[in-house]
Amino acid sequence: MKTDSLGIPRFAEADLVNLIYNGQVDKCTQLLCEDTQEIQKYNEAAARFGRPKLGIYQPLDVDQEQFDTEQQAEWFMPDGYKNINLREHLISKCNNDAEIARLESELAEYTQRSMDNVLRYMIYLVDFMREHKILWGVGRGSSVASFVLYLIGIHRIHSIQYGLDFHEFMR
Repeated sequence: MKTDSLGIPRFAEADLVNLIYNGQVDKCTQLLCEDTQEIQKYNEAAARFGRPKLGIYQPLDVDQEQFDTEQQAEWFMPDGYKNINLREHLISKCNNDAEIARLESELAEYTQRSMDNVLRYMIYLVDFMREHKILWGVGRGSSVASFVLYLIGIHRIHSIQYGLDFHEFMR
């Protein structure tokens, strides 16, 4: 596999053969392949037999900054999560005025850093993991200083109870 200057991967014939030999043939149609004669022959045969074609890598004519901006604007999560009112969603999980005050302070920091969509995605991710019974850790590193992440369920360390300063995480 090779990646271009934007980090987009493209797969060669040898990569596809390795996937097939390793029992991962279903992944082949989800990848972008180099445009070779053999790949074209495969796609012609796939079309004749009603099978999925292989995707062909097409280089994009954009610079890195434009690419990053466009990719960061797209969040692959259900639409219901894209419009969550973070304040309302999280304040419903608070038990007292001290927690609400901390929530307000942290949310202001996240918003200032344009990280609201990251928090919405984290809500989706935790809900997805719970629904599919996927286990994750208790917490690690400076992220446990964030009360917002505790309310979302990313970690299980009540940062107010332990007097942790969320600025450690926001550095």
